[in-house]
Amino acid sequence: MTVIDTPRQEAPAVPFSEALAVWLKVGFLSFGGAAGQIAMLHTIIVEEKKWLDEKRFLHALNYCTLLPGPEAQQLATYVGWLLHGVRGGLTAGLLFVLPGALVVLGLSMLYVTARGLPVVDGIFFGIKAAVLVIVVQAVIKMAKRVGDATALKLVMAGSFLAILLLQAPYPLVVLAAALTGALIAPPPPAGAPPPAPAAGRWSRLGRDLVVWGAVWWAPVAIAALLLGGGHILTQLGLFFSKLAVLTFGGAYALLVWLAQAAVEQKGWLSAAEMADGLGLAETKPGPTILVTQFVGFLAAYRLPAPFDAMTAGIIGAALTTWVTFAPSFLFIFAGAPFVEDLRHNRRLAGALTGITAAVVGVILYLALWFGLHVFFGQVGSLSFGPVSVPTVTLAALDWKAAVLAAIAFLLAFRLKVGLITLIGVMAALGVAVKLTLG
Repeated sequence: MTVIDTPRQEAPAVPFSEALAVWLKVGFLSFGGAAGQIAMLHTIIVEEKKWLDEKRFLHALNYCTLLPGPEAQQLATYVGWLLHGVRGGLTAGLLFVLPGALVVLGLSMLYVTARGLPVVDGIFFGIKAAVLVIVVQAVIKMAKRVGDATALKLVMAGSFLAILLLQAPYPLVVLAAALTGALIAPPPPAGAPPPAPAAGRWSRLGRDLVVWGAVWWAPVAIAALLLGGGHILTQLGLFFSKLAVLTFGGAYALLVWLAQAAVEQKGWLSAAEMADGLGLAETKPGPTILVTQFVGFLAAYRLPAPFDAMTAGIIGAALTTWVTFAPSFLFIFAGAPFVEDLRHNRRLAGALTGITAAVVGVILYLALWFGLHVFFGQVGSLSFGPVSVPTVTLAALDWKAAVLAAIAFLLAFRLKVGLITLIGVMAALGVAVKLTLG
């Protein structure tokens, strides 16, 4: 089978039924976060099926790393689009999300109905320790992607301190890092000129913006018309739509904004519940960013009128998932011709590098935030003018949580156990602790 060699060539003739079977397989087996999911896509698409060659796969991946949102899901959408147009992109993108979304919905329903049982409480108690390790691993992986440039290290440190000490809003941190990265961007290397822009891209852009913008916003508009702008469903649609266009750096960076807004400002859920949600999102196939669905479920479940609590929770979960992933289809279908051109813009490349550096600092703050709440429960603050330092009471230390966290770090960094094994072991240990020590 002939593979694609350049961005402008036609896709190979792959039967849609064959592609559908592959996307179903990917949807049910895409564990391991974005890195693992991209590796699996590479194995299937490049090595096994040979639908794309190495160069073309990396070219598609470069498109998706420029975009906000879940890059692995966007990569699947983009490959599906190359093979079968919009039909293929929708199929690949939706199936990448749907299995995991159904699992998270089921676990969310279990979470609100079965808490209080020692076994269920123990599972989530143990998972919190695993989550802390997972976030620390994310910091290390992201830091390696940034490199050793002093300016970028300063961006990392500045982002961490801005959120920790000044409670700077996450979007502002990202914007400042992007501007810094653009200003310090090195000149491009000498080489071939960028490819010519695709023909008809402006008319296609206008059409796609209208169509996919309507697809994205229709559920939010319906909620606003039927329930009002202040209803929790409308608020969820607006809030997570904003997150969808600012989620550079993946789910862990997004969690900082969630912690600031959903936990500290809106009170939709607690810090401990946020850790539980991330644990749930790590145990199923699909993007980790599905943690947003858990937040949407709990928020609507607790403010259900005029529905019953479970119905409201299910609608909230569905709406949140919709507005989290619908923008990705707009970005891929409408933006691909323009992203191709922008890849050769050194200022944009520098801005993205700056954002990556900032995300490392943001995720480091997330690790600290999770750790303080897991170990101490309540976290206070001590203010010095605009600077605020988090404080804890040492007597409130949960030694059982600290011991479980130590075991989780040992398993992950010394024994090198995999993600699913780590979560399973820690969940089992959490159950043992709750059943024996309370």
